[in-house]
Formats: sequence, C-alpha cells, structure tokens
Amino acid sequence: MLTAKSSFASASVNDSNKAKQFYQEVLGLNLDNEKMGLEFNLPGGGRFFLYQKDDHQPATFTILNLLVDNIDEAVDELTSSGVSFERYDNMPGKQDEKGILRGLDVDQGPNIAWFKDPAGNIISVIQDS
Repeated sequence: MLTAKSSFASASVNDSNKAKQFYQEVLGLNLDNEKMGLEFNLPGGGRFFLYQKDDHQPATFTILNLLVDNIDEAVDELTSSGVSFERYDNMPGKQDEKGILRGLDVDQGPNIAWFKDPAGNIISVIQDS
C-alpha cells in the first residue's frame, strides 16, 4: 500500500491573474507561492495548486469544497462579491432562492451551494454540521 508523506489538489485555469485575484480576494485563500503556478494554503491545512493551461477546459465536477459554519452567511457574502450560484435539476431536492440545496433539512446530505471560479471550475460551500 502507498504511504504518502503529504498531498495537495490541483486544477487548471485559463487566466492565472484572474484566478489569483478571485482565490485571494473573493475566497480569502492565502497565496503561498507563485513559482510554477498558484499555490494556496487551505483553511485547516492542505494546499491547492492552480496552473495555467492554454487549452483549459473547466472541470465538470466540484474541484474544491469549502466548509463553512453558516452557509447562508457564506452565500450572502459571496453573492455580494459578485459570485453567481449554479442551479442543478438533477439533485435529490430543490435548491432555494439563494441556490442552496438544504440536504440537512430533509436528511439527504449537507446544506451545499455551488459556484464557478473565473475559469469555469466548480467550487462549493458546505455547511459544517
């Protein structure tokens, strides 16, 4: 069995400058270095690496999940920063007017909302229950 000494997640973007601004200013992530891309420290530990790719195609799945204490406050703050929340028809329940799927209310998973970064990659905020 593999024994890794650490790990990090990565994704591509089509514009490193836009990504840097979004991940720092909108999401509040700490940029650790920019040597070969953008390496961010994640809350609670871990790292997230973004690299520019000329033929970037946005991920069709969630690349980053951010746990929050209060999903309503997080969604309101992101909305006030210009973030638009995604709506999906294939969920176990309906998303509310804010775009939040309230899974905790019906015992079908977490309260979660999805949005995209400037490169079109999907990110979520999830209420830490």
